[in-house]
Amino acid sequence: MARNSIRMSAQERRESVVRAAMVEFARGGYRGTSTEAIARRVGVSQPYLFRLFPNKQAIFQAAAEHCMEETWGVFDRASEGLTGEAARHAMGEAYLSLVEDREQVMMQMQIYVSVFAAESAGEGEVGEAARAGWLRLFERVRERIGGDQGEATQFMAHGMLINTLVALGYPADHRLWSGFEDLEPRDGKQGEES
Repeated sequence: MARNSIRMSAQERRESVVRAAMVEFARGGYRGTSTEAIARRVGVSQPYLFRLFPNKQAIFQAAAEHCMEETWGVFDRASEGLTGEAARHAMGEAYLSLVEDREQVMMQMQIYVSVFAAESAGEGEVGEAARAGWLRLFERVRERIGGDQGEATQFMAHGMLINTLVALGYPADHRLWSGFEDLEPRDGKQGEES
């Protein structure tokens, strides 16, 4: 009886595969990551891995979706009950904390690169899933900050710059980071003299 309480359910094992896959894909990308490496990280056999997921593409799609959902979860918790500038600021601050984990950022970056690699190899489903996940994230951000397309675009653009600085390894005290201190929405209202 005690033995069963220690064993993981298939759902728990699936979640551990997704988390391990995020780390492996973040480090090696879609093409450079083997299912053997993912199975080894989780501590299961490859045949068991393929009982949970039909193929490597499905594992990558699950890891990409998890990454996007994890990002939204951070935004959602940080901006709960807020809207507009307050929500934008709270989500921005939360994102800076999230990306302290370079593997999180690298997984995001690998999603974008892997779409091209997969589609070049005729695996269009990877791109479709990644675009749907990113659009879902964008729309949630847009709604949370008040529905303005331009503000959402600016927020996501700043996020991509943050991703680039983190991925390239710029230290937090580098002058490139100082530009984030004075960011204001560019809706034409702020900065105007009354």
